[in-house]
Amino acid sequence: MSLFIRSAHVITMAEGTSSSPQILDLRIEGQDIVAIGTDLRPEPGDEILDGRDRLVTPGFVNAHTHSWETVYKGRYDNMPLELWMLYTYPLLGAPPRSPDFVRVRSQLFALESLKSGVTTIVDDVLETPSQDFGQLEAVVDAYERIGIRANVSGHVINVPFVDTVPFAADHLPAEVLDAVRNESLLSAGEYLDYSEQAIQRYHGRGKGRLHYMLAPSAPQRCTPDLLSGAVALAGRHGIECHIHMLETKTQAITGQEFYGKTLPQYLESIQALSRNTTFAHGIWVTDQDIEILANHSASVSHNPISNLKLGSGILPWRKYRDAGVNLGLGTDGCSSSDTPRLLEVIKMASLLHKIGDSDPAAWPTVDETLRAGTLDGAKSAMLDRTVGSLEVGKRADLLVWDLKTLNFTPRQKLDHQLVYSENGSSLEYVMVDGRVVVDHGALATLDEQEIVDEFNGYLPEIQAWQDRTDELNAVFHPAFSAMYETCRQAPLDINRWAGAAANSVLTP
Repeated sequence: MSLFIRSAHVITMAEGTSSSPQILDLRIEGQDIVAIGTDLRPEPGDEILDGRDRLVTPGFVNAHTHSWETVYKGRYDNMPLELWMLYTYPLLGAPPRSPDFVRVRSQLFALESLKSGVTTIVDDVLETPSQDFGQLEAVVDAYERIGIRANVSGHVINVPFVDTVPFAADHLPAEVLDAVRNESLLSAGEYLDYSEQAIQRYHGRGKGRLHYMLAPSAPQRCTPDLLSGAVALAGRHGIECHIHMLETKTQAITGQEFYGKTLPQYLESIQALSRNTTFAHGIWVTDQDIEILANHSASVSHNPISNLKLGSGILPWRKYRDAGVNLGLGTDGCSSSDTPRLLEVIKMASLLHKIGDSDPAAWPTVDETLRAGTLDGAKSAMLDRTVGSLEVGKRADLLVWDLKTLNFTPRQKLDHQLVYSENGSSLEYVMVDGRVVVDHGALATLDEQEIVDEFNGYLPEIQAWQDRTDELNAVFHPAFSAMYETCRQAPLDINRWAGAAANSVLTP
């Protein structure tokens, strides 16, 4: 199939034009963009789409998310990360989920992502209590069938969770510590063997749309040999290695307590940094940490909505940009942000950092945040040669917007209106690999209502085990609250919270 889009307003995000809209023609043949320019002529047999009153943009790249959290959307509020994780990723009593349930959950997450213009997701899949090939296969199969592009991980934690934060174990009963510490955990060798097999099984599925990625959970949650081994394995295969880092002040204190240095310094010391490495969050970094990440060409996925909901702090946007660190944007999971809609994240990133600096020259530009939500997100996912911009030779992952809607009325700067005025309701078409996957709000690949109904059929079971695991894991809450308060009050020479009160607590 070939498609010719005639005389549309186009934001290419390519070098030289970036987010500045132009009137262009596009020709798509099969999966690929084969021509972009002015006064192009359609080929015989091309389907022609009139681009007048339409805006064409690259599809959005969600550079950090967790499909697992779909089942927790709207359940929790007003808990910092370390307490919130006790319930969303419970330490005790979480039953293994069947592959069929994982398939349905993944389809639901992909459905909402596609309908909001997200064509690529970096899905850091963390199954509790553990992940197996049946569950991973279910995720890959769901994404292959629904038509989204995805990096899919085997997430791993191989340190008992009570030992991944300082001070908490001091407040827990011995029998509770024993229960957690006696859980079976993967060795570095076992995880790397698993990942080698997963790469062979899944890398390149869906005509190249689907990729496996390594995902050591965080420096403090994995052994050094697993961290360095995962980064090395990702480098050998040219795929992403995805790691959580310095999301909270607690994690900054953890680096001091566990390693006597910051977490980026620790990772550098064990050779666990590379171009293939993306760090989710990266809030509580020092200037030296930013320099380390820049020197190793690592990327950071910024998750402003999740960081605000969990009270984690505000990432130093301009410092990263000035240092040359690549920044993508992520929604995080549907429990910490309650949405997979990246357009909301792009707007939040555009607004949030304006209150962190009184100098307007330091504020994010529309071009920067759109890049973070498209091309730079693709770069963090090791996919920038394939997607993220509209260029000849790249895959046709694109969005077509109706400019006759109220969101674009009156027409001013279309890139600004896309970021600040659009809410997704103007989307006409979502394309992945040159295939229309959403047509005027309706999923075109699978039966949308069937996905929703099948998921809702699990809802009584979901809510029952959530209630049970909440009750079981409440035993950790007082200890982790005490740990959080100790870290919150601890002196630190950086501050990523807003307000004078935060400063008075944090600085020596």
